[in-house]
Amino acid sequence: MSQFRNDIDTYFQAHPERPDAAALYAAVTQAAMKGVEPVWNRPRSGKTACYLSAEFLVGRMIYSNLMNLGLLGELKDALAARQLDIGMLEEIEDCALGNGGLGRLAACFLDSAATMNLPLDGYGIRYKFGLFKQYFDQGFQNEIPDDWQRFGDPWSVRRDSEKVRVDFQGQSVWAVPYDMPVIGYGKGASVNTLRLWQAEPLGDGFDFGAFNEQRYGDAFRGRDEAEAISSVLYPNDDTDEGKRLRLKQQYFFSSASLQSILRGYKRTHGGDFSKFADCYAIQLNDTHPTVAIPELLRLLITGEGLSFEQAFPIVVNTFAYTNHTIMAEALEKWDVGLFCSVIPDVYPYVVMLQHKLMQDLHNKGVNGGEQLPYYIVDENHRIHMARMAIYASHSTNGVAALHTDILKEDALKEWYAVYPERFSNKTNGITQRRWLGLCNPALSQFVSERIGDGWLTDLTQLEKLRPYANDAASLQRFADIKRQNKERLAGYVRLFEYGAELDLDSIFDVQIKRLHEYKRQLLNAFSILDIYFQLKEGRLPDFHPMTFLFGAKAAPGYYRAKGIIKYINEIAKMIDRDPDVQGKLKVLFVQNYNVSYAEKLIPAADISEQISTAGTEASGTGNMKLMLNGAVTLGTYDGANIEIVEQSGQDNNYIFGARVEEIRAIADTYDPRGIYRQNPRVRRVVDTLVDGTFSDKGTGMFRDLYDSLLEGASWHRPDQYYLLLDFEAYVDTKLRANRAYKDRMVFTKQCLLNTAGAGIFSSDRTIRQYAGEIWKI
Repeated sequence: MSQFRNDIDTYFQAHPERPDAAALYAAVTQAAMKGVEPVWNRPRSGKTACYLSAEFLVGRMIYSNLMNLGLLGELKDALAARQLDIGMLEEIEDCALGNGGLGRLAACFLDSAATMNLPLDGYGIRYKFGLFKQYFDQGFQNEIPDDWQRFGDPWSVRRDSEKVRVDFQGQSVWAVPYDMPVIGYGKGASVNTLRLWQAEPLGDGFDFGAFNEQRYGDAFRGRDEAEAISSVLYPNDDTDEGKRLRLKQQYFFSSASLQSILRGYKRTHGGDFSKFADCYAIQLNDTHPTVAIPELLRLLITGEGLSFEQAFPIVVNTFAYTNHTIMAEALEKWDVGLFCSVIPDVYPYVVMLQHKLMQDLHNKGVNGGEQLPYYIVDENHRIHMARMAIYASHSTNGVAALHTDILKEDALKEWYAVYPERFSNKTNGITQRRWLGLCNPALSQFVSERIGDGWLTDLTQLEKLRPYANDAASLQRFADIKRQNKERLAGYVRLFEYGAELDLDSIFDVQIKRLHEYKRQLLNAFSILDIYFQLKEGRLPDFHPMTFLFGAKAAPGYYRAKGIIKYINEIAKMIDRDPDVQGKLKVLFVQNYNVSYAEKLIPAADISEQISTAGTEASGTGNMKLMLNGAVTLGTYDGANIEIVEQSGQDNNYIFGARVEEIRAIADTYDPRGIYRQNPRVRRVVDTLVDGTFSDKGTGMFRDLYDSLLEGASWHRPDQYYLLLDFEAYVDTKLRANRAYKDRMVFTKQCLLNTAGAGIFSSDRTIRQYAGEIWKI
């Protein structure tokens, strides 16, 4: 019997009564950490990669950590021997320190690197409250804090001896690191670190004099202002105060991480920084940590006495940048005045970069007005973080083939023209250990029974499943597993969605992702309404029942996204109350969608909705998770959808809509009002926003959605994401999938071939490419 099992049995002997779930969780974690620490503390040699990210959407850690340690079965056995189920641990923690794909990608990357024994450490913020908890009140999204540490944080180790000081204008704080082990699959043979920084006041944060004078708010101000920095992921930034806090967060974890890395380097190399880029590679996950570039310059020049000429090549050779978006509004820019009001000591190094850039452009024959699109500090006194990241790093990568092509040919074409050697593609991936091994045990067993379990570390082995697409018994088993997963989801929904019932015989059509206009949840809503009207009027006599499942959170300050949630909930309510469509249609927007909910929804999905406007979704990773678990993709030719279709076949998926080149061709002349006037189906669904069909309780949300489609706004054209252009093709393709589902074995074959084709989408493959082609580890 292992030491872990002995420790668990000892715990139960000391607590013979039914254990408290939180106490059991702590005991299990403590027992597991005993086996982790010897490997975790093992000294490293060679180059280390550092992943700087504002988000790490880790999700529930206990199951994945125990699986990677080879201990999950032992815990299940120990609990089963006492008539207990491991599910009792589900609600103890769900580390949601991320908003969506960006943060989940970071977590998958760390898992993959540890599994492949690659030295990659993550650096971010230990937010006190993760992404908010969401609930609906009369269909409107409401938010409450997600206190993910309420039962403690047993996987983290506080390192007081390694805290560093971070200085802002008028404020200084301690950055205190909390280290989480990142455990590789294979009995924990390799363990990396996720270091999350917590902001704390320099002193005790308590002004006794102010308190004694009965100025109680002033007495705690120092503590409160320090703790605010690491309180909330992505604070609302529609005011300058909010923007300052967000910039503080970015600088806080970037500076703290660099100080920590430099401290480690100096332990072995002293003051000789000529080998720094040979020892560390730093990957910037989007533009959020880009302030690390001028900060490293500052630390090397002011702190270590290097000249700019010495420091700049070190910076370029150390940093690499991942671009996650082509949308200009998402490429961060900071007003110079605001920037200097927060970190004035960093700005001179931004100016140094600007001067060096202008010199380098001149040497490449780019002069005068031709330099303007490159300026890090533009003529409107804005600092362009993406430009800084491209210029002061040695690598810029996109995250899907189409996305990278768009970067080169359009969004960043001027940069590609002068630095073509810096651009590459690294299509995103997901860890199969969580997104199949853990979340879909029945399908995992199905796969392993047929091809062995090597897929857990080499997902390309899924190709061996292809012959089973012609095996009737395997197809039937695959379909049975899908139904079991629907039953599991239905039980979860019944428990957490006020007793809502799901029809297990219906098609589960799933759209789960961040709520954003470009992801086009509103287009999905319009399609459901069109199908509803067709059913009501008897125009769909041979329709297979469908259940439409949504999961998404809207950013608290994103008014239009919140309007879309309310609109979908209104549609759901109307359908629920209409006896004419009972047993035919169901719409459910699940509350508080997170990693754990995804682990229930994804295995149950028949259709994966990936309907972003072509050219807007950089990659997507939800599409990969759903594909891996045997859903067909209903989507546009966008992001990684293109590569999904290449791997599993166009005949096994449902692609619709205008492609990038078609949208480019009509962009200047597109008139959604013409489509609205000429197409009665379009007009009917769009008018429900304003004709009294649904109520937004006088908020004006639905009128704003209507105007965004037909009138536009000061910051965008009408229907900027081409919903009306793609509407009919989308509904027709959705109905084609509905018809295909009637032959269950044909549809199941499509699903199985999607699973078989998912091998390329492992984050193990992605990390191997980063390690070999960018980081050189």
